[in-house]
Formats: sequence, C-alpha cells, structure tokens
Amino acid sequence: MNKERILALFMCALMVPGLLLAQQAPQPTLRTTKLTDGIHVITAEIASTPQSRMIGLMMRERLAPNHGMLFVSEDKSQHCFWMRNTLIPLSIAFIDDDGTVVSIADMAPKSEALTCPQRPVRYALEMDQGWFAKRGVTAGNKINGLPPR
Repeated sequence: MNKERILALFMCALMVPGLLLAQQAPQPTLRTTKLTDGIHVITAEIASTPQSRMIGLMMRERLAPNHGMLFVSEDKSQHCFWMRNTLIPLSIAFIDDDGTVVSIADMAPKSEALTCPQRPVRYALEMDQGWFAKRGVTAGNKINGLPPR
C-alpha cells in the first residue's frame, strides 16, 4: 500500500468520530459551475473547502438531471471517497488538472468502502450512477470548465 493511500485511510478514520457520524441534514446548495464533455452540459456544485468536501452529497435524496458535485482539492493526491450517509447511488470521475478523466467508478449508497483514483488527481466529479456510461464518457475524455486551483 503506498504512502498516499495510507494517509487517505488515516484521514478517513479521523473524520469518523466527528462530523461524518453526526451528519443529519444535507449541506446547503453550494455555488455552481458549468462543465462540459462534448455536447453534455453539467451543473456542478463546487466542494472546495475541507468541510464541504467532507459532507459532499450526504443526506441528499436526489440530484437534478445533469447535476453533480465537483470536489476540488488544494493538492494532487489519491483522495479517496466513501458513501457513508449518502443515500443515492453515484458514479465518480477522477479528473486530472488538464480535464482528462483518469478513471470512473460506481459507488453504492451508505457504503464505507473506499473508492480511490488510479493516480493522484485534484478533481473528482460525482453524478447519478450511470450518468457517465449513458453518455459514453470514459477514461481519456476531457471535462471542460474546471475551476482554477
């Protein structure tokens, strides 16, 4: 197991006793940005603070069509995600600084299984499960409109 993955597991363990276990309501809607992949337009809430990234889409009961959440980190790392307190099935695309999709994974509701990128990235985009597959978005596609780091 590499150093970044061990650190990610440690950080997840630290978050468990506090905020994540107590999360009872979804966070208010965050500011949004428009992203594109070819003809597809995505309205993405931007989770760019430690707190907004920790809460993510927890306790949300649905996503509007073509809406998702873009996680923006200060550093490029193997940031891992889990679905504790997340009620809807999601797909996550890990995205490189230039907008290239590195990998896409499906995540099950309420799961504590970690989903990690194949290599260090700064961006991750969560959408309704199957959104990427239904539109032919795969690793190597470009997501345009990412906010600056």
